[in-house]
Amino acid sequence: MSEVLVTILDILKYILPAIIVLIATTLIVKKFLVAETEKKHLALYGQKVGETFKLRMQAYERLTHYMERIHPNALIGRHYMKGASAQDIQLSMVKNIREEYEHNLSQQLYVSNEVWQTVKSAKEQEISMINNIGTQMAQDATASEFVQRVSEFTLDKTTEVPSDIALFIINKEAKQVLLAQE
Repeated sequence: MSEVLVTILDILKYILPAIIVLIATTLIVKKFLVAETEKKHLALYGQKVGETFKLRMQAYERLTHYMERIHPNALIGRHYMKGASAQDIQLSMVKNIREEYEHNLSQQLYVSNEVWQTVKSAKEQEISMINNIGTQMAQDATASEFVQRVSEFTLDKTTEVPSDIALFIINKEAKQVLLAQE
């Protein structure tokens, strides 16, 4: 029996240190793998945040560009045609505002609801303003007369142009996002 006990002790002499080394190695490798996985997740998260930030800033840029393009003065410059009727210019401006809005619909994914609602409201108000000026014109009014009325409206200090208000709100939020990123 003592021979069996000696054999078992000899076996344990070799197995026990091997088991201890195996457990220690497993724990070290597990810690290392967890740490590496966390590093990769953080890097991926940082990359996604960076990409999202870029998309948000591009959305603010595009919406700013849209507001600049639908400003009455910009519309006049692009749509005035000598010899055209007031109604032709009016329809052309309204069509352009709607088309550019549709082109920028996807930007709502990257901006706050407040900014997007402001953009929508500015679009509707610009269209309404142009249509109101158009309905006040005589049926045979010229493009020149229509453009003059629109210009007078934008120069009137008592009224604010909707696209100017929207630009202020877009700019304010974009600056907040930029400051939060720093």
